[in-house]
Amino acid sequence: MKKSIQWGIIGCGDVTEVKSGPAFQKIEHSKLVAVMRRNGDLAKDYAIRHQVPTWYSDGEKLISDPEVHAIYVATPPVFHKEYTLLAAKYKKPVYVEKPMALNYGECLEMIDCCKEAGVPLFVAYYRRALPKFLKVKELLEEEVIGEPRFVSTIHYKTPLKIFDNEVPWRVNPKLAGGGLYFDLASHTLDLLDFLLGSIKKVKGFSSNQRGDYKAEDIVSGSFMFESGVHGTGQWCFSAYDDKDVTEIVGSNGKSYFLRLVMILFN
Repeated sequence: MKKSIQWGIIGCGDVTEVKSGPAFQKIEHSKLVAVMRRNGDLAKDYAIRHQVPTWYSDGEKLISDPEVHAIYVATPPVFHKEYTLLAAKYKKPVYVEKPMALNYGECLEMIDCCKEAGVPLFVAYYRRALPKFLKVKELLEEEVIGEPRFVSTIHYKTPLKIFDNEVPWRVNPKLAGGGLYFDLASHTLDLLDFLLGSIKKVKGFSSNQRGDYKAEDIVSGSFMFESGVHGTGQWCFSAYDDKDVTEIVGSNGKSYFLRLVMILFN
């Protein structure tokens, strides 16, 4: 009989409540056996509500638990490197939320440490496995729209609501590395890497137009893929409405996806 992988979650916040946390219990040969939050009462509350047998207020205690086979790091990015290096120390595979870390240097350090320890390291870019995007990949490989020429992505949202001058951690650069561009655009850029290959050249601008917090709230970029495909991106998080559209134009047609809806013209 195949043995189940027993997971431990570090940082059981909102992202683990309805998506990743319950999934560990539903997937075949997978089981969530331990959770950790720095506030032990909150860790205990999560464990009771989700029928998890063990909880901790110390990350290393969870990672070193012999009943835990693999680690999922779902904290703000400021802690990603710390817990990834600890997982590597205890020779346990680690699955870390996106964005991977505060900056490029930390990402490299995490990769190098896990390589030296012989430990698998994964980042939570799950959209590569969603059926609709797998279909886009299939259509591109079959050249249904011909040879891809350029891609354009536009993502804008209404401003974050800030209560009692408490800035959410996702737009606190000390905790998140940047603003919502780091949190949300990273999904799109990873998906473009999956669909069109690696990007080799990048130019861009970022600024804070609204001034609600210190992180950037608008980013504009242009980039070129190793394949020769060109790309442009515009991300604004202080607009009048919400929209998330990516369009790939080819020599014989185009495809675009609005959120998770894929549309094809040729």
